[in-house]
Amino acid sequence: MSSRIIPSTRMQQLPYYLFGKLNAEKQQLRELGKDIIDFGMGNSDMPASREVVEKTHEVIEDDKSHRYSRATGIPHLLRAASDHYKERYGVELDPEKEVIATIGSKEGLSHLALALLGPGELCAVPEPYFPVHMWSVVIAGAEPVNIPVTDKADQLIESLEKLDSAPKAIFLNYPHNPTGTTVGPEFFEETVPYFREKNIIVIHDFAYKDITFGGFQAPSILQTEGAKEIAVEFFTMSKSYNMAGWRCGFCLGNAEIVHLLSRIKSFFDYGMFTPIQVAAITALRGDQANVDEIAAKYERRRDVLIEGLARSGWQIPKNRGAMFVWTPLPEKYRDMGSLKFAEWLLEEAEVLVSPGIGFGPAGEGYVRMSLVENTHRIRQAVRQINRVLK
Repeated sequence: MSSRIIPSTRMQQLPYYLFGKLNAEKQQLRELGKDIIDFGMGNSDMPASREVVEKTHEVIEDDKSHRYSRATGIPHLLRAASDHYKERYGVELDPEKEVIATIGSKEGLSHLALALLGPGELCAVPEPYFPVHMWSVVIAGAEPVNIPVTDKADQLIESLEKLDSAPKAIFLNYPHNPTGTTVGPEFFEETVPYFREKNIIVIHDFAYKDITFGGFQAPSILQTEGAKEIAVEFFTMSKSYNMAGWRCGFCLGNAEIVHLLSRIKSFFDYGMFTPIQVAAITALRGDQANVDEIAAKYERRRDVLIEGLARSGWQIPKNRGAMFVWTPLPEKYRDMGSLKFAEWLLEEAEVLVSPGIGFGPAGEGYVRMSLVENTHRIRQAVRQINRVLK
């Protein structure tokens, strides 16, 4: 970097994006003619529904839709999101005060950290972590404190009690990225009273709320009595409706927190393109059997991958949620470390996986495999991985 260009101190705290390095290596191999099977990023290979695409075409032809939109989300979109929560979770939300649209949940989470956290304030981030949970705290100038990911309420409370002082906020994420950890309603029923007593703000990332397996349904934290006093929840159109590139999400819950997010967003953006907002309304009000079908496809892919790798002795537990498989490295390769193992698989098996170290030190010794290839490609990947493992 030129000596004339001095980055801010916050930039010096941020690590280089490990997944970008592996993606660059993947691209180099593809340019050499290698057919790389990509289990790296959680970027669905399935399209949005035909109904959603056709509605977008219709709205985009209206010249009025090309102007700046309402920054917090058009009223019909906020109503569609609140109706969705009423129908699916039995949660009543005021669409004008307790719901805000975000440009994907990653944007909303990052800006909310800026609105809530500052120097000298603590935020608990369970580890392994989705990177934005950790680094949005750092960018906000606050101090992240890592605690273990758990599906046990008493263990979470015990971890928080061991801290020198109570954090101002905590990130939760169930179903969890990257581990696939899930919790039932009792988890929130036990933890929400504790969060209220300690006045800890809860930011629940609910991105994988509909990607669940074996009949399991992930609970919303907002279903818990008293949760709206201290919690907000993010969900996104990306996973449930195959609209990842459309960048549309929501923050719902505590009205004061939602208002803070709307205030800070007013300095950063003018909201989403209107046709995307109408597309999201169409998806939320459309046939929800499509959502169940998407989850069923991920479940089939999970089973093909896990059962196939078991033939080479790589035993992987089945998760109940999220579009990933999270697993320890095969015993023979554990000394290699997750990054070198991922690079070795990329070179030798021509399969890209995400090394666990990219999700924090607690992720070392693991890899994450995204279920974003069809079953034919997954079987091909299994053959290639088993060949090099044997």
